[in-house]
Amino acid sequence: MYYFVRRVLDVVVSLFLLILLAPLLSVTALLVRAKLGAPVFFCQTRPGFEGVPFKMYKFRTMLDQNDEAGTPLSDEQRLTSFGSALRSTSIDELPELFNVLKGDMSLIGPRPLLMEYLPLYNEHQKRRHEVRPGITGWAQVNGRNNISWTEKFNYDVWYVDNYSFLVDMKIVLLSIKAVLSRDGVSAEGHVTARKFTGNDQ
Repeated sequence: MYYFVRRVLDVVVSLFLLILLAPLLSVTALLVRAKLGAPVFFCQTRPGFEGVPFKMYKFRTMLDQNDEAGTPLSDEQRLTSFGSALRSTSIDELPELFNVLKGDMSLIGPRPLLMEYLPLYNEHQKRRHEVRPGITGWAQVNGRNNISWTEKFNYDVWYVDNYSFLVDMKIVLLSIKAVLSRDGVSAEGHVTARKFTGNDQ
């Protein structure tokens, strides 16, 4: 029953937030265009419910720069202080509300990772796709990018088995706390998360 209630809540809340945050979204889009250039949005294919691909939208946080051979520079070299501020405040994630409205994502759920990770998952890890991916989730409020992949997947699967209205409300409150404290934005020694290689089982 709650599965269907969640979808109604996703539509109502995401639409409300898009209207409420329209000024912030507009100003951020203008700043991204002025500081980082076009395109304003970072669009990437990610696996959704049952691993079905969808296009996820975020505000762009990195410069589009290559070396002399035409190879993109590292994330560390391309991430500006402005982009870092967008990430630490999670403002770069706000366009994902459009994905929630479309039904690609939920407000709460395991974070959508890269398509290239799909063949690396074991059977336990694959279970994270039994629900829609979310803007925030149980792993994000328990360390975000500052925990191991094993811990992250275990938190994701725990959520699949235990999600409820009360659990979702707890995640919302803890997510607000995490954003305000800016905890776990990046893994130690990385500007984002460590790459998953399939070896961290």
